[in-house]
Amino acid sequence: MEILYGHHPVKEALRAGKRTIAEIWLAHDKSSPRLNQVEERAHANDIALTRVSSARLTALAGSERHQGVCARVSGFPYIGLDDLMKDKKEAPADRSLPVCLLLLDSIQDPHNLGALIRTAYCAGIDGLVIPKDRSAAASPDVSRISAGALEHTRLTRATNLVKAISALKSEGLWVAGLDRDGGDTLFSMDFTVPLAIVVGSEEKGLRPLVKKNCDMLVNIPQVGDVDSLNASVAGGVVMYEVFRQRQVAGSA
Repeated sequence: MEILYGHHPVKEALRAGKRTIAEIWLAHDKSSPRLNQVEERAHANDIALTRVSSARLTALAGSERHQGVCARVSGFPYIGLDDLMKDKKEAPADRSLPVCLLLLDSIQDPHNLGALIRTAYCAGIDGLVIPKDRSAAASPDVSRISAGALEHTRLTRATNLVKAISALKSEGLWVAGLDRDGGDTLFSMDFTVPLAIVVGSEEKGLRPLVKKNCDMLVNIPQVGDVDSLNASVAGGVVMYEVFRQRQVAGSA
């Protein structure tokens, strides 16, 4: 079990129904419509709820950013890569958009992971794949940073990201790696095909073997002499170009 904290993570965990929620604590000295929503959902689901001091919530969360609510919940439910693809294969026959996944190669900063998860959820990305090693995990901090989007995310932890890429390619996905020296410009690509986008780490970008196994390497055009974009910003730019192209194709 672990402690989720903050209004959005707790509310979205209640909505998503993926975790077992053992208990919820609310600040006895705070009242707001958002906290009332949490309380109503807790009662509707027969979840134990206790009013405590803000100091107690700070101790539970290990942070003062609890916004008056904490919950004791089961760990985040990762799914296997096979299950991720199986769910897509069994999608309704009228599904108009091909699958799009986001693969993160050694994103170690929880803030970047949370931001990427939040953007992926908003942009309609079907699922994420992260390595088991050298990567931030689906922690309460990441759930908070993602504004609770993590609770709705279909997330796989891969022992070997290169093998995961190979498996996705065998399922018919094209794999596009984001690389500042890539030969293809973002806005020249066709992203309406079944797709996996790979975003590299904050410091080193894509690892050489991961880069070698991508079908294409894509750069984001930029001006000026500053270094490349932050990983979460770069990932967001690409995901919304995918979203834009698919919206245009869907309305044609």
